[in-house]
Amino acid sequence: MKFRRKNKFHAEVATSSLNDIMFFLLLFFLIISTVANPNVIKLMLPKASSAQQVAKKQVTLSVDASRNYFIDKRPVDKANLEAEMKSIMDGIEDPTIVVRFDKALTVQDLVDVLQTGAKLNIKMVMATSK
Repeated sequence: MKFRRKNKFHAEVATSSLNDIMFFLLLFFLIISTVANPNVIKLMLPKASSAQQVAKKQVTLSVDASRNYFIDKRPVDKANLEAEMKSIMDGIEDPTIVVRFDKALTVQDLVDVLQTGAKLNIKMVMATSK
């Protein structure tokens, strides 16, 4: 008498872990695509015989602990600070002033100087030490 097996062996592929792998790959490529800068355009620029650089004029405004104001090492009265800043920055495109402020002064003194620059549409950058 011949017995036949009803259960035949079928080859199966376990796909439960493939979902996890695909999720991690998708997540990886999404993160990488946001880190890459999409606004970069690669150009082959023409060469010139002499390189010419346009340098911005850097103006320094310093305030010491006794509230003495200096523009590029030249003493300035606080009452004339706005007029001096305006006269120095006339004709300069995108004016920027580096503010060097003594740490003993109050925050209100710093805010007063920054407001003067904001009135004149001057970009103010705070200088710090390590």
